[in-house]
Amino acid sequence: MKQYLETLRVVLENGEHRMDRTGTGIISLFAPPPMTFDLQKGFPLVTTKKMFLKGIVEELLWFLRGDTNVFHLQEKGVHIWDKNYEAHRIELELEAAHFGVEPEEEEGDLGPIYGHQWRHWDVGNNMFIDQILSLVSMIKKNPMSRRLLVSAWNVADIDKMALPPCHVMFQCYVRDGKYLDMQMYQRSADMFLGVPFNIASYALLLCMLAMECNLTEGRLTITLGDAHIYEDHVEQVSEQLSREPYPLPSWVLSKDADAGVMEFASDCLTLENYQCHPAIKAVMSV
Repeated sequence: MKQYLETLRVVLENGEHRMDRTGTGIISLFAPPPMTFDLQKGFPLVTTKKMFLKGIVEELLWFLRGDTNVFHLQEKGVHIWDKNYEAHRIELELEAAHFGVEPEEEEGDLGPIYGHQWRHWDVGNNMFIDQILSLVSMIKKNPMSRRLLVSAWNVADIDKMALPPCHVMFQCYVRDGKYLDMQMYQRSADMFLGVPFNIASYALLLCMLAMECNLTEGRLTITLGDAHIYEDHVEQVSEQLSREPYPLPSWVLSKDADAGVMEFASDCLTLENYQCHPAIKAVMSV
């Protein structure tokens, strides 16, 4: 994870102090050099602090099911979307009260966020596109395609979302007829809390897609737009940068032969040889 730690250091040392949407204040650097992780050399999970593995796995499976209800994550013991939901619900209720009506969205719903866009992109006339199924089909049928891409940035739906997508899109590439590579673009990157989580999540997604398509997981490249450290995370970032990384762990995946990529379960995913430093607590700005 030296690439991540180096990017974290570059943002801390060279970023611009700015105010942000949350009012917390950030140190921001635009378009730092991309980070590339070769999954043949280990799974890119941060070892300089303990990561919330259950949250990484359950959120990804939640996206892949096309789910947008925060209560379903809470049932798994994952609360990473709770604050976004609370803010979203208050906004909906205030808007509904202004017009003297009930909120249109059911309780727990976060609006058409990642899972909705990945699995149910609305094209009108009650028709939807399942981008994940389409991606898997294209990788298998036309691995040289330059259209192996999934987007979460649906302009028509941005204002309906509890949080517009931070990791906006990802593209796959079949290399040497054997390796599946992936590049993800992230427009807004919380370097301390969010990015380590996102790297691991997309690396896991890459492993799952490779297994589904009978390929070998290759390289994951993460390209960032606004890479930032919140002002109230500076002390934690300094602590993390003072720690020496451990060797990378590995994931072991298993599933029924006939099951698709959306049918992985958390007990199909096993992390091996994960050695890490203690957790570092920090508050998430919403």
